[in-house]
Amino acid sequence: MTKKQRTIRKSISFSGIGLHTGQQTTMTLHPAEANHGYKFQRSDLPDSPIIDANVDRVVSTQRGTTLEQNGAQVNTTEHILAALYGCEVDNAMIELTGPEIPIMDGSSIEFVEALEAAGYQDQEANRKYFKLNSNVWYEDKEKGVEMLAVPEPQDEFRITVMVDYRSPILGTQHASMYKISEFKDEIARSRTFVFLREVKHLANEGLIKGGDLNNAVVLIERIYSDEELHSIAQLLGKEDLKSRGDVPGVLNTSPLRYQNEPARHKLLDIMGDLALMGCFLQAHILAARPGHAGNTSFAKILKKMMIEEKKTPNLSTDRPSVLDINQISAMLPHRYPFLLVDRILEINEDSIIGLKNVTLNEPYFQGHFPGNPVMPGVLQVEAMAQVGGIFALNTVPDPEHYTTYFMKIDNVKFKQKVLPGDTLVFHLELMSPIRRGLVNMKGRGYVRGQLASEAEMLAKIVKDK
Repeated sequence: MTKKQRTIRKSISFSGIGLHTGQQTTMTLHPAEANHGYKFQRSDLPDSPIIDANVDRVVSTQRGTTLEQNGAQVNTTEHILAALYGCEVDNAMIELTGPEIPIMDGSSIEFVEALEAAGYQDQEANRKYFKLNSNVWYEDKEKGVEMLAVPEPQDEFRITVMVDYRSPILGTQHASMYKISEFKDEIARSRTFVFLREVKHLANEGLIKGGDLNNAVVLIERIYSDEELHSIAQLLGKEDLKSRGDVPGVLNTSPLRYQNEPARHKLLDIMGDLALMGCFLQAHILAARPGHAGNTSFAKILKKMMIEEKKTPNLSTDRPSVLDINQISAMLPHRYPFLLVDRILEINEDSIIGLKNVTLNEPYFQGHFPGNPVMPGVLQVEAMAQVGGIFALNTVPDPEHYTTYFMKIDNVKFKQKVLPGDTLVFHLELMSPIRRGLVNMKGRGYVRGQLASEAEMLAKIVKDK
């Protein structure tokens, strides 16, 4: 059965400075209802405008991902979104008293630990997934960015990253996450990083106003004099900067947490930016020299592909069953000669695909019609309804104790004959969210990819006495 959505059990707050704006901000994560997704709320602004965590809301990717909606912005969204995504939280309201997410220690670990301490609350709605079925490629030749998404056989979310800054101290680094459950232990502690040679430029661009050695890894590729370090410190509004030694390496007073911490942090950023798709991705992402611009551009490509796939159902029958005839019989009360579903091929949060193999052995062909066998339209609708019943029952935890009753059928149309030897593939999708056990669906039946029948159906899920 598909995993259920979840939110946090209670609100949790963080206070800290924004990396780029330098402004002190309190961020509070609140539980949110099912299908809410991630949203930011600027409670410091008039009318407390809401900003959807949506890749279409990205307005800047300069050293972080900035979203804008309803006249308000939120900066550096990637670390908190990576934490929520990595902890498999589907729904949260992120309230802010300032324009930027607190940078904390430059990683996501403090968010992750607080989320785990707060605990999670399972919800009734099914989790939203996008399972990739074909390769997707993105390239930015100017920046040397290459990103590839390929299908993942185990339906996991896997990422492989390569970074190469042609640096004598950083070199080429790789990082991998084989499944999302590895995020906390392998990725969340990795901190954001910057080369000291970049600091002056970033400061002149009005960025890193809140940056210091407690919230970023600063990499030095040559020996800097005390005068140079003091000049850079003044530019940042700091008292002083000191190297860990007299050799190139890390400026911070604390060492790297991982030998490949920069590559792991780039992986963290990818997770935070792909969270803007609004679903959990089942794919293997391979990224070379990634950055926020490439991440969000790639997320837009994947989101567009997801929307198109939702519009065009996968009618292929040459794939494994999600439910076979024995599992279907365990869910539905129908039996021969009235069980009219043979396989379920796909179930997600708002749609289902199932099929009926039509053979001359069907008893109704004896009288409908002798010498001219045609599947009755009313039985096509019944088969469609049974597929819809399986969808409805899949939304409850113990479906064997429930029955679905159809209350209304509208706008029924038949487009072509269905004959012995045909495979009738049904695609049903929700027309509105399930409320009080009422399931309103639009169904279509296809033969060899051509529409054969369609109907709108309203059913009610009732617990058996």
